[in-house]
Amino acid sequence: MTEHERQTQVLNVVGSFVDRLLVDFDVVDLLTELTESCAELLDVAAAGFLLADAFGKLSLLAATTEQARDLDCYATGEPISVADVHFAAARWPVFVPAAVNAGFSALHAVPMRAAGDVLGTFGLFGVRPGALADGDRLIAQTLAHIACVAILQEQAPTPATIIPQLRNAFSSRIVVEQAKGFREILDVSIDEAFKVLRGYSRAHGEHLTDVARRLMTDRYTRPVLVAAITEFAAGSQR
Repeated sequence: MTEHERQTQVLNVVGSFVDRLLVDFDVVDLLTELTESCAELLDVAAAGFLLADAFGKLSLLAATTEQARDLDCYATGEPISVADVHFAAARWPVFVPAAVNAGFSALHAVPMRAAGDVLGTFGLFGVRPGALADGDRLIAQTLAHIACVAILQEQAPTPATIIPQLRNAFSSRIVVEQAKGFREILDVSIDEAFKVLRGYSRAHGEHLTDVARRLMTDRYTRPVLVAAITEFAAGSQR
């Protein structure tokens, strides 16, 4: 398979699962399909999603096989890749013998995150020793993100939930469009004003809509905000 063909395969898989999130789905069934797709894309023997309960204990939610078990990237919040488990017995004195007995030689895991919290891990298990390539880790992390969305959403959007969200989206856009009026202060184009607003929001960890709304509605803090945005715009042009 060429690199282009593999990229197309990955995009097709990701696209199909994103589509699934917009219709009725069963979360366990969907996550099981994700593990199967990941095992196929990354050429690993098994994959599994493990979620943490209120006490931090991980339990298997979906997997290609029940042999999938726990790795400690839940505790660290960082990806883990063990190219050969035979050299990791000191780290996992209970798990490594079990993994070897199950026929696994390589173990990898990426964290499942939402709102800054680690919800669990997505574990990958290979029967041959070998590190996980950066591209493969990115694929696994992307599928883990999709899994988080599926778990937190679970129910597909309905007209009752979509219409208010659409209204909110349009309202937010209107506020942003109105806020572009501050371009006259900077003497820049509409497009440039939007770029400045967006850049300022990202640089300060704020939502674009929130910054725009403050510009439009908060007359007490507006002068300070305009001055800060003006300074940011000047600095970004240097």
